Amino acid sequence: MRDRLRRLLQLLCVSVCLYVFLVHAEQQKAFDSGDAVRVHQEQSKGQKPLEEQNNPEALTAWQRNENDNGSRGAFAVHGALSILRDIKPPRNRLARFDKSSGIVGTAFYYAKEAFSLLFMNGPFQNDYLDPLLGERQLSKPLAKAVRLLEGAARDNDSDAIFLLAEMNFWGNHTHPRNYKEAFRRYLELSSITGNSSAQNMVGFMYATGIGGAVERDQAKALMYHTFSALGGNTRSEMTLAFRHHSGIGTPRHCNEAAFYYKKVADKAIAWSRSGPPGGMALQRESYRLADDNGGVYGEGASFVSSGANANKAGPGSDLHAAFDDVLEYLDLMSRKGDLKASFSLGKLHYEGSRTMKRNLTTARKYFLKVARTYWAKDGSISSEDVEGVGKIASKAAGYLGRMFLRGEGMEQNFDKALTWFRRGIANGDWLCQYELGLMYLHGLGVRKDAVTAGDYFKASAHQDFATAQVNLGQLFLDQGDIHTAMHYFDLAARHGHIEAFYHLAEINYHGIGRERSCGMATAYYKNVAEKVEIIHSSFEDANRAYEDGNEETALIEYMMAAEQGYEFGQANVAYMLDEYKSILPLDSLIPWKRQVSSLLRNAVLALVYWTRSAKQSNIDSMVKMGDYYLGGYGVEADMERAATCYQTAAEFQQSAQALWNLGWMHENGIGVEQDFHLAKRYYDQALETNQESYLPVKMSLLKLRMRSFWNTITHGKVNSIRSEPEPKRDWSFSEWISNFLEDDQSYFHSADDDDFADSALRDPMPGGDGYYDDIDESVVESLIIVSLAATLAFLVYYRQQRQANHRRVREQQQQGALVGAIAPPAQPLPGQQVDGGFFPPAGDPNFGQWVAGGVGH
Repeated sequence: MRDRLRRLLQLLCVSVCLYVFLVHAEQQKAFDSGDAVRVHQEQSKGQKPLEEQNNPEALTAWQRNENDNGSRGAFAVHGALSILRDIKPPRNRLARFDKSSGIVGTAFYYAKEAFSLLFMNGPFQNDYLDPLLGERQLSKPLAKAVRLLEGAARDNDSDAIFLLAEMNFWGNHTHPRNYKEAFRRYLELSSITGNSSAQNMVGFMYATGIGGAVERDQAKALMYHTFSALGGNTRSEMTLAFRHHSGIGTPRHCNEAAFYYKKVADKAIAWSRSGPPGGMALQRESYRLADDNGGVYGEGASFVSSGANANKAGPGSDLHAAFDDVLEYLDLMSRKGDLKASFSLGKLHYEGSRTMKRNLTTARKYFLKVARTYWAKDGSISSEDVEGVGKIASKAAGYLGRMFLRGEGMEQNFDKALTWFRRGIANGDWLCQYELGLMYLHGLGVRKDAVTAGDYFKASAHQDFATAQVNLGQLFLDQGDIHTAMHYFDLAARHGHIEAFYHLAEINYHGIGRERSCGMATAYYKNVAEKVEIIHSSFEDANRAYEDGNEETALIEYMMAAEQGYEFGQANVAYMLDEYKSILPLDSLIPWKRQVSSLLRNAVLALVYWTRSAKQSNIDSMVKMGDYYLGGYGVEADMERAATCYQTAAEFQQSAQALWNLGWMHENGIGVEQDFHLAKRYYDQALETNQESYLPVKMSLLKLRMRSFWNTITHGKVNSIRSEPEPKRDWSFSEWISNFLEDDQSYFHSADDDDFADSALRDPMPGGDGYYDDIDESVVESLIIVSLAATLAFLVYYRQQRQANHRRVREQQQQGALVGAIAPPAQPLPGQQVDGGFFPPAGDPNFGQWVAGGVGH
């Protein structure tokens, strides 16, 4: 064990030494070892440039041609660019080093981090609020290039002014960043020439106040973005559309938002259609940085990784595996002859992802491997269709034909594409059906036939292939059948197809076949515009800068995307600016903590982007917005607004974190009325929503019950925890009858009939046709009600008839009594007494015999 620790310690020391050597080499390569100059200081003092001091004969051609300002400026810019191209920016080759690359990699990663914190963690160099920023030293080549550009800028050369602005803003070619100087240059260029790119940057800096260069002014930002959009700048068009859509710096105006979003969407759809047959391949670069860590609040606490969104896969599932591990596993299975693994590898390399770029050569290799397993060289089937080999081979044929059709990774060849498509169609492959329809639609290697194309599109669309549904909808739209076209567009929109969104936007914007809907059109246009990120967004550069450890550049690039309305950009900016990730930050206890640039410390701007992200249905951003109002971060503390944010996140999306926060606020009476019983309900709902919150919820409930008990025995004014009353419900007559029948049936069931009851519930009528299963319970209740009403009506009718008959009999009796009173008395019968009876009275001598039964005997 000691020997192993000794070897690991030696390896760690070697790693640290290697890291120091590499860093030192990079710094030596970045800056010249000779003298540097303070360009701005020398010019302010009226000194000659250093190059002239050291070498008076080193005068450039542009300095000799002072009479020709235009040619002199162009020559100066050309000379400066030639110098700047040779200046290589310092690169930290270890910035992308991943700590998850094994034991050695992990040890090296933490050694690098520890060394940086302990020995290389001085004050942050690029402090953009430093008043002496303009006096930072420049290397000799950079100073010469800057001097050339400044000389040309004095002659109002637009290229020189723009280059100086870009160097000061982005820190290009090792130039220190100076946002105030960059703003001055951008404003100068926009005033002189009306350059739309410069106007866009001026509007961006007014909107964000980046680096303290200028005070935030949304009205001026809107004005400069409007000028830039009129000049055709796509980024400003996106920004204006979002501002009119959300009401930033201007009242909300749906028509204006739709107008600008339509302009960007038209450019996006034109770019998408400009590629090979089938359109350009869209690569998505936008994602949330926080999602890599389980969300804003971490794994299990954030909405994106808890509750219904939690990863419910088992420990052995591939969902817990790293992407490299999945690739390694698929490659292993492919080597063993697993065709599904080979096809999956081909598809992964063909489509690419955020962590793996497209590799068309490798994709073709895997697709051919699958196809050759099923088809011989002459096209005949070489193996039996065992375990769906034909289906997998047909899918591979579809991708091979697509690559030949589009010329991806190989020379474009319509004949070979047609061969592969026809092979795949034999097994009903939807991609082959669509691609062959595309060839007939445009006459690519075959005759142009829209009818045949429509048949192939229809066959593929019925297998729910979105692209085929869009093309089929376009054919119906060309024929004037808007209803059918919209049906197929709606089907394709479920899969997020850009063409479907564009057609639906056009239909709603122009009111074709339906009433015009500005809101729907704006939403569809926004979706189309944001899908084609390559024409206006900066996500690719932002992601690269973030992975390289250049957080300042990444922040600015994400901020530009955020201003254009991307929710991912807004969430990323807020996440990077967020300094309140923990209530008890340990950074304050660590004297050697990593220094953070002043650019990344802006709570006001963080709250702005949390708010904009929350308005685009980001639940974690809504909860974070409540945290800022609760703690007074970047804004005056407002407990009622905090409670409103939490309530919104809890009601609509059931955020466990928001529910717990509401429980805490009701427990302590912060922003809401203190109510222990209501606090318990919120705590319980938080646990029901997210089972991973068991420990914090149970601890909170324990403390809450103690406080509630003390409040009860001391007769406090707070509403204590009480038992929930049984819900009472007023049953309708039909519900009462139904419940009575159900209770009556359950009464006759014994405890021994559980197994039979379970089987009866699973199959109410074994062997039946399921007819009675289709009878709705409401129909049964309606029949019962009708029967009872008919019975009641019959009883009322019967009662009325009985009363009528009784009344008739009584009237007849009364008439008969009246007639008897008038008629003479009748003669008595033999043996009849005076009172009309036949039995002897009590005083009669025969009474005893009658009692004894002797009468007549």
